[in-house]
Amino acid sequence: MKQKILSRCMLKRWIMSGLIEQEAEPNGTWEDIRELPPSAKLVAKVLEYNETMTQQEIAEETLLPTRTVRYALTRLEETHAVDSRFSFTDARKRLYTLSLK
Repeated sequence: MKQKILSRCMLKRWIMSGLIEQEAEPNGTWEDIRELPPSAKLVAKVLEYNETMTQQEIAEETLLPTRTVRYALTRLEETHAVDSRFSFTDARKRLYTLSLK
């Protein structure tokens, strides 16, 4: 597991330094989400109705524990179903948006 995380971090560094050109990641589909756990499906549905939300807002809306929301968001990001970016108002927070075809 750690090896995979380190490899992902190194890849991001190489992309940012220009050593590797980043290809556009394909957007996920609802078919991809069907294979995910129920918590990820619920988070995807909530994001479908609310365009952009923080992790805390998603936890409050779904009534799921924050750890479960974090796991669901990670799984959705792996399938390219969710885009995340830093919040301009608070750089400690990330904003999540559903990005399905």
